[in-house]
Amino acid sequence: MSIPSVVAALAGSPTPPLQSLPGLSPLTIVGGILLLIAIAAVYSAVEIVEAYEKEALTVFGEYRKLLEPGIHVIPPFVSRTYPFDLRTQTIDVPQQEAITRDNSPVTADAVIYVRVMDAKKAFLEVEEYKRAVSNLAQTTLRAVLGDMELDDTLSRREMINERIREELDEPTDEWGIRVESVEVREVNPAAGVKQAMEQQTSAERKRRAMILEAQGERRSAIEQAQGAKQSDIVRAQGAKQSQILEAQGDAISTVLRAKSAESMGERAIVDKGMETLENIGQGESNTFVMPQELTSLVGRYGKHLSGGDVNDMAGGDGELDSLDFDDETRELIGLDNIAEIIGEIDEEAQVDIDAMEEEARAIKEGDDARASRSERVEERE
Repeated sequence: MSIPSVVAALAGSPTPPLQSLPGLSPLTIVGGILLLIAIAAVYSAVEIVEAYEKEALTVFGEYRKLLEPGIHVIPPFVSRTYPFDLRTQTIDVPQQEAITRDNSPVTADAVIYVRVMDAKKAFLEVEEYKRAVSNLAQTTLRAVLGDMELDDTLSRREMINERIREELDEPTDEWGIRVESVEVREVNPAAGVKQAMEQQTSAERKRRAMILEAQGERRSAIEQAQGAKQSDIVRAQGAKQSQILEAQGDAISTVLRAKSAESMGERAIVDKGMETLENIGQGESNTFVMPQELTSLVGRYGKHLSGGDVNDMAGGDGELDSLDFDDETRELIGLDNIAEIIGEIDEEAQVDIDAMEEEARAIKEGDDARASRSERVEERE
């Protein structure tokens, strides 16, 4: 209980007769009353303002001034002060229901951060500025949500905050209040709408899962097709190489058979020719008629039998005609790759040729002896 109220109570209560207070003189009682009044006056005249506050002073109900932080002496008993906190203050906006532009019910609540910039305006222009700002924020929140679609209210929270702050700036400036920030804490659709949204989200996720699965299957099919294609290409290349190698093998076998047949045929011709020459040499005639093929063979294996070079003969080039392969055919059948094999065959054939040359040399020596005997016989005749 304050001292002014005590004094007022004492003043309003009936004063007992001074004679009813035993042991106290009337002067003592009056002095005590004056002391109480002095204490109450001092207490009422001294006002202490905190560092984060300003106070509006009224005397007999008339606004006088703002009291700055510190200690002040004001008229006692007839003055009143109204403190205003200058720090940033938080005002809760209770949950509000609104209908969005696409007719979807939603509920939302927010929190507002304000600061008193002009305590005089906050005192003179508005009654209970906190309640006024809260009520204004509620109506603004409902209006902003009503101008937006449901998806925007759920996803564009920053835009809602900015619009509410802009709507609150103008009226609160007239009250000496600055809205520093607005934060919408929750925006919840109605239960039915929320369930529908959950179903939509679930369906969207299933659709994406099916798309991803289909893309995976398509990719797998493509990879399988590419793998089969590469496998077919490899198999085709293998078959091609096998055919080429088989054809080269056939060609090599054919060439070897031809070489072998040619060598055997030439040897048979030479052998037969030698027998014929031997038979002719046993005769008495000194004139010989020889086939061109035989002379070619003799020119190849024993040029000295005829006493000259059979290449000068008009019948040919001194060799039996043989079928040669052109460059494309040689490359196709791979004759160049069998040079070593053919070289080995030529070495064996050369051995046979040397043997035949030895036989031809022996036959020639026998023929020379026979010719000498024939000449001696003719001279005697």
